Amino acid sequence: MKIVATNKKANHNYFLLDKYEAGIVLKGTEIKSVRANKVSIGDSYARIKDNEIFLVNMHISKYDHGNLFNHDETRSRKLLLNKKEITRITRKMNQDGLTLVPTKVYLERGLCKVEIALAKGKKNYDKRHSLKEKDSLRRVEKTLKERY
Repeated sequence: MKIVATNKKANHNYFLLDKYEAGIVLKGTEIKSVRANKVSIGDSYARIKDNEIFLVNMHISKYDHGNLFNHDETRSRKLLLNKKEITRITRKMNQDGLTLVPTKVYLERGLCKVEIALAKGKKNYDKRHSLKEKDSLRRVEKTLKERY
C-alpha cells in the first residue's frame, strides 16, 4: 500500500468517528497523476447525491505528458461503495449532523482508494485542548528519551 496524500487538517478540525474505504472513478490521465503523487485533498469533502457519494474539490494536477484530452483538475469524482454502506452513511449524516471528510488517498494493488471518515466538527476550545495534550505527550517522551 502506497500512501499518496493525507489530510492532516481533518484530524485537527474534526472528531473522526467511522472510517470507510472507497474506490474512486478516475479518467485515464488522472490515475497517471495520482501515481506521480500530484494529489491534494486538503479542502475536499464528500457529498451524497441520488444515493451516490461524490468527492468534491479533490485536486489532481494535470498530467505532464497529457494532450488535448487532459482532465479537469477539481471535478467531482464518484466514490464506489456498497449500497448498505451508503445507506448507513446517509442515515448517520441525517440524524447526527455529521460530514464526510477524506482522510487519505492511497494505491493498493494498482487501484486508487480513498479513506473517508464520518466527522463531527470541533469547537475552538476542543482544538486547543487536543494541542495541549499533544504538546504534553511530546514533553514526556522527550524527558524519557533524555533519561534513558
